[in-house]
Amino acid sequence: MPSRWIKLVVLCALGTTLAAALGAQQPNPVRVESFTLPNGLRVHMVEDHSAQVVAVNLWYDVGSRNERPGRTGFAHLFEHMMFQGSANVKKAEHGQFVERAGGTLNGSTQPDKTNYYEALPSNRLNLALWLEADRMRSLAINAENLRNQQEAVKEERRLRFDNQPYFGYFVDSLPVMFDRDRCFAYAHSTIGSMADLDAATVADVQAFFDLYYAPNNAILVITGDFRPATARQLVRDYFGGIPSGKAPPPVTCATQASTGSEVVKRLPDKNATLPAVLTAFRTVPPSHADYPALELLSTILGTGESSRLNRSLVREQKVAVAAQALFDPFGPMRGAGVFGALTIANQGVDVDSLHARLAAELRNASTDITQEELTKAKNSWRSSTIFGRQNALATSEAVHYAAMYLGSPEAVNSDAARYEAVTVADLRRVAANYLRPENSLTMLIVPEGR
Repeated sequence: MPSRWIKLVVLCALGTTLAAALGAQQPNPVRVESFTLPNGLRVHMVEDHSAQVVAVNLWYDVGSRNERPGRTGFAHLFEHMMFQGSANVKKAEHGQFVERAGGTLNGSTQPDKTNYYEALPSNRLNLALWLEADRMRSLAINAENLRNQQEAVKEERRLRFDNQPYFGYFVDSLPVMFDRDRCFAYAHSTIGSMADLDAATVADVQAFFDLYYAPNNAILVITGDFRPATARQLVRDYFGGIPSGKAPPPVTCATQASTGSEVVKRLPDKNATLPAVLTAFRTVPPSHADYPALELLSTILGTGESSRLNRSLVREQKVAVAAQALFDPFGPMRGAGVFGALTIANQGVDVDSLHARLAAELRNASTDITQEELTKAKNSWRSSTIFGRQNALATSEAVHYAAMYLGSPEAVNSDAARYEAVTVADLRRVAANYLRPENSLTMLIVPEGR
């Protein structure tokens, strides 16, 4: 996940008076140099010689939102398929090459994007670019690799979701907040349907790759210790000959009206030993003016030991053993947003009672948020952003985020102003507007058989 969502609290110890006296430190500006290849690949570079590290971060504009009924789970499947080899790289060699060079790598799938990155010593920039270009040009898509990764995804589903308490319901049930007919893009889970994956053919998978894993549907960000002229030439050499693909079809998600009443689902969980309550609300995408206030509100309500939900429900009332906010829990979305609050009941606490206590805390946010709480939340956001700028990979994620969700890579330098401008009145307003029962889905999860 991008470092902007890692809630550091180092600066939270600074009091409001001291911060005002010294002036709040702002994130260092990022100088972004951009160009586009004739095949449509967009490239953004941030030169920084403070450490001998370089990050190569490639985002494809494809996620679960690009899938269609009967063919879900393809974006997540490709997160796995992209490590199965290509014309010049054997299966599993991609990771071996990077690790032998002293680097790290990974990939992830979210509703709106799939990304792959390498962070490694700066003298191996050419290696990372060559590896990414080779699999973009010539991924090995065949029956053996498809069958192997279909089984890998099923095993991931069993281990990470089906065998864990609560989480399987979150993954499968949160998307039902969105109407499948008007917003299928966000009305199904990122991991997709196992039946859909089983039905996938090599031809289906090849067509998905040809459409979405082309240079015109990707953004490459290079950050760290490199010379821009050298990087430009390497990008041209490795990516320039990859043909452009067809323009993917547009994705639509109609704004969903409130249901008129709270939707509550009571769900038995065979893996749970304690009841849990998850209440989620439909909100807005990152480019919306209300997004910064909602993110700061989530910090105030449920991030950290001193957050409202933890302080009230866990430490004072002792009705929960854990409480936290979930803000866009599966990643940001350009067509929607999710604000959630999760609580796990203490021993002997009834799930309906916990639901009532949680609902009361959420209602209070529209009337009694304080300036002190807002200052603390801003300090937390500011500190995570500042520390992120000291890391090549985190900086690459911030540039990507700005380009995809805010409309321009240059927004990496203007986004902070949106958060600094948030007032207490904004927090109370967004709480009243979005955290309404008729705009919510609540899951009451109870241990099976109890």
